[in-house]
Amino acid sequence: MARRKFEEAEIKAELGKLHGWALADDAGSINKQFAFSNFPEAFAFMTEVALTAEKLDHHPDWRNVYSRVDVSLSTHDVGGLTELDFKLAHAADRAASRLRV
Repeated sequence: MARRKFEEAEIKAELGKLHGWALADDAGSINKQFAFSNFPEAFAFMTEVALTAEKLDHHPDWRNVYSRVDVSLSTHDVGGLTELDFKLAHAADRAASRLRV
């Protein structure tokens, strides 16, 4: 199913529903850094997000260093942001909130 690339106003509206996510300078992705207490928490976060990503068939660009996970979301086949990016961002925030004490 083809995804529709969001317009600037839609992106701003969706970003307003998220906490801590930033629009990349080229407006083609949204990014957030998640910090956890240790590596097992960071890995648990990545595992939970990975399961959601598989269900959505939409996968993040991410990097993990010990207790930190940097996440970048974009829908590459449309060259920008779609509904999938914001669904996965919300899922990542929910996963992080369950893991942080």
